[in-house]
Amino acid sequence: MPDSPKGSQTASSVTEQEALEFHVRGRPGKIEINATKPMATQRDLSLAYSPGVAVPVKAIAEDPSRAFDYTVRGNLVAVISNGTAILGLGNLGALASKPVMEGKAVLFKRFADVDSIDLEVGTEDIDEFVNCVRFLGPTFGGINLEDIKAPDCFIIEQRLREVMDIPVFHDDQHGTAIIATAGLINAMHLTGRDLKTTKLVCNGAGAAAIACIELIKSMGFAPENITLCDTKGVIYQGREEGMNQWKSAHAIKTDARSLEDAVAGADVFFGLSVKGALTQDMVRSMADRPVIFAMANPDPEITPEEVAAIRGDAIMATGRSDYPNQVNNVLGFPYIFRGALDVRASTINDSMKIAAAEALANLAREDVPDDVAAAYQGNRPRFGPSYIIPVPFDPRLISDVPAAVAQAAMDSGVAGRPIVDLEAYRRELSARRDPIASTLQRIYQRVRRNMRRVVFAEGEEAHVMRAAISYANQRLGTAILLGRSEQLEETAKQAGIDLNRPGIEVINARLSRRRDAYTEYLYGRLQRNGYLYRDCQRLINTDRNHFASCMVALGDADAMVTGTTRNYSTALEDVRRCIDVKPGHRVIGVSLALCRGHTVIVADTAVIDMPNSEELADIAEEAAGMARRMGYEPRVAMLAYSTFGHPSGERSERVREAVQILDRRRVDFEYDGEMAADVALNPDRMAQYPFCRLSGPANVLVMPAFHSASISTKMLQELGGSTVIGPLLVGLDKSVQIASMGARDSDLVNLAAIAAYNVGG
Repeated sequence: MPDSPKGSQTASSVTEQEALEFHVRGRPGKIEINATKPMATQRDLSLAYSPGVAVPVKAIAEDPSRAFDYTVRGNLVAVISNGTAILGLGNLGALASKPVMEGKAVLFKRFADVDSIDLEVGTEDIDEFVNCVRFLGPTFGGINLEDIKAPDCFIIEQRLREVMDIPVFHDDQHGTAIIATAGLINAMHLTGRDLKTTKLVCNGAGAAAIACIELIKSMGFAPENITLCDTKGVIYQGREEGMNQWKSAHAIKTDARSLEDAVAGADVFFGLSVKGALTQDMVRSMADRPVIFAMANPDPEITPEEVAAIRGDAIMATGRSDYPNQVNNVLGFPYIFRGALDVRASTINDSMKIAAAEALANLAREDVPDDVAAAYQGNRPRFGPSYIIPVPFDPRLISDVPAAVAQAAMDSGVAGRPIVDLEAYRRELSARRDPIASTLQRIYQRVRRNMRRVVFAEGEEAHVMRAAISYANQRLGTAILLGRSEQLEETAKQAGIDLNRPGIEVINARLSRRRDAYTEYLYGRLQRNGYLYRDCQRLINTDRNHFASCMVALGDADAMVTGTTRNYSTALEDVRRCIDVKPGHRVIGVSLALCRGHTVIVADTAVIDMPNSEELADIAEEAAGMARRMGYEPRVAMLAYSTFGHPSGERSERVREAVQILDRRRVDFEYDGEMAADVALNPDRMAQYPFCRLSGPANVLVMPAFHSASISTKMLQELGGSTVIGPLLVGLDKSVQIASMGARDSDLVNLAAIAAYNVGG
């Protein structure tokens, strides 16, 4: 969910039907509560509740700070709103704000491993709202206020900060201010400007705008050089119309009365207003090398294209992910609360906000890691006009920003529990990152920058149509649906799906002009395998897997997704008739399993039934290569039911031989085996074998057989609450992904994006 400026994508990138289906699928909503302690036995229940729970109760009664040790309070934030300013939709009420607040809670967990509960307060009365929230202090470690209209939000936040001893943070104000300030620091650095002399104009006088001005003033920006404008023009000393105490605090002596007057000669423009507020003529009137942050939601005050048409020296930022330099609050609030919670801060003060902004600015100046470079098609972004703000999937955010916030809290005297070893704390933070979500995010970003044509072979299925539409709507490329036109149209009509939209193509194999070329190609491959010309012609005309595979093989599509209507092995056999194995590789299936923050790649989950030792070594190399393409440094465990010789058995011998083969090949990744799964994944168990060559828990698991791989990943998914992506097909010369039968439309979109990324190539 994008944040304020609330626009990671344009409104048209997600259809209403997709959004509703996403929220209703499975359990309604986006969050649930899971126990963190075992609840399997009577003893577990006795410890969790009566009588065992009485012990921490007494401890907390004697020393309230022990609540942070014995309860979730130290990692729990309340996301609270009354729904008076929801996104860009206005006052729709507390209940209507719940999907947004749930989304905020999801982002807290996803980016910083902060547990969060959304609370929608059904009142617009400031006193009632404050009295409701203030008494929740013992439950939470922090309060995140959201989507509350101005000026109520200023009053509410201030009063709650006065009466609560935990951080209270209105993200619509301060989140935007922190990210925008980080970008401004770098923009001023690039243009050689100084805080004391830079002239800034801010259009929009709401919560976010005033917070921006207050933060940059606290950093040393000269107040007389900041001009604030609202819908009635410049806020100047002596103005009476449309004023309040928060606007008056930033009124200046000036002869300027309109935005046009104020912008003339300005160095910086901050827009937190409406689309089109800044014109090209206004941009022409600005100083040399102007800095323009057009942050209106969902469309900026002026687009980068409009600015580029008249000025080549401007530095721009917007709230949109499809332009460089996105001002996105998700860069701030998860990490700010992470740092504040970890030092048990009593508030989030200006020092902590400035520390967060400076950490973000410094991060953008550093060389980017492979995780970020991968999203730019290997063109590693460098600090400059098009890269002044880090991207949300930068893995260093989780370690850099909270550590800076924590240090500032300690330095400013608001930390209740100082951190002694900050470097150890940074390492601990890095371990909290969600690698699968980061991986998928950067895959999507890279594909958007290099859009591909993906053919969905089973185009007559309604959920495949929805996946294709989602692929196109997310600006990943062109989605090609294979099927009979009349059947496609009928299914779409019954399902309420509109296929007449940009980015969607429909191809009927029987009517395609390319069918003869595909037939000739397939006949050339199969004629010595017992196939007649008419056999190949029939396959092209009637079997969509063969037609789609030939499209990819001959370059008419970049990638292919299939598998929802037939089993995996049958679909793979179809594809293999048309597409070769990549030279020097072996075709395998790998699955990515995210298990409570720990991600492992499991192989082979789809292709080789009972591999011999040579095949196991090949699988290990393919899986390790896959891990690297996904952004991980592989640590490969060759699994068996035995660990380093005990107990012994035929299957374990094969695994041991595979390790010896890898020794002879001198591969460039960590590996060891044979070992049981608990030894591979549990550092305490692994420590019992000090000779083990793995430097940490394995992130690539090579199973002794297909059946054990398939069973284990399916059990993880169904019983362990894990997220499993795959099997992903690896080793073909062209990019193909095969879904499991019954895959959901969201699964198909992920596979299509991965196929377009060509991660399995």
